[in-house]
Amino acid sequence: MPTIYLNGQYLPRESATLSIDDRGFIFGDGVYEVTRVVNGVLFESSRHLARLGRGLADMRLHPEESLADIEAISNRLVQENGLQQGEAIVYLQITRGAAPRTHHFPPAGTRCTVFLSAKAITPPHAERAVGVKVVTYPDIRWSRCDIKTVNLIPAVLAKQHAMDHGVFESIFVRESAITEGSHTNCFGVIDGELRTYPASNLILGGVTRDVTIEVAHELGIPFSDRPFHIQDLPRLQEFFLTGTTTDVMPVVEIDGKAVGNGRPGTVTQALYDGVARRLYAATPAVR
Repeated sequence: MPTIYLNGQYLPRESATLSIDDRGFIFGDGVYEVTRVVNGVLFESSRHLARLGRGLADMRLHPEESLADIEAISNRLVQENGLQQGEAIVYLQITRGAAPRTHHFPPAGTRCTVFLSAKAITPPHAERAVGVKVVTYPDIRWSRCDIKTVNLIPAVLAKQHAMDHGVFESIFVRESAITEGSHTNCFGVIDGELRTYPASNLILGGVTRDVTIEVAHELGIPFSDRPFHIQDLPRLQEFFLTGTTTDVMPVVEIDGKAVGNGRPGTVTQALYDGVARRLYAATPAVR
């Protein structure tokens, strides 16, 4: 039975319970993080913790557990769940805690709910080999997409739209600009230049997004953090997604139309190889 962490205790998952008054359940009042694990090692843990810290500050959440505590808990869950070999993720969620339902914050001293779990995953290597298909979807979310809040209804509806169309992902379009996917960031190659929507309050700045940009600079790939638009899609030579469990995923079709020559591109492959070198640096056997 998997072991989880909940409010200071390590418990069997089936024994864990939450209050029906928890503000995560009532309001979606909380934040979350998902960290990749390869052979027992948390990948880019410091970046995930830094983003978590920003989200906690923006949401005015003050859990008893420090960021260092959360990293230690994550490592312990990896060990206790036997995830020292292979691929896994650690999921973290922090809410404002359980209190009588009011729109304003609960009384000072109300303990935040802190939950972590760890499980094995299988990365989508087969899909990466051939590329995936996506569809566009209107971006009508709120204007603080940079906070990794658990209030994910827009992402849920967008992902279901992709499922309804039998494709991998939905791509948000805001005032004609391609912003990001329902749970991924987006990159395109136009005239040999790598482009993506700039870091702002309108996208969630992904850890894999940041690593991919660093790899692009290392490889000397021309890069610009300026958006491309729906009318630019026919000009795309390549298009790909990035994410904690997606890595670098080539897209070969958008809204039923081929991207470039309809096959994963060379820039995408080079960037995946660079990200993978970091991800699997000490654990090449996993690939």
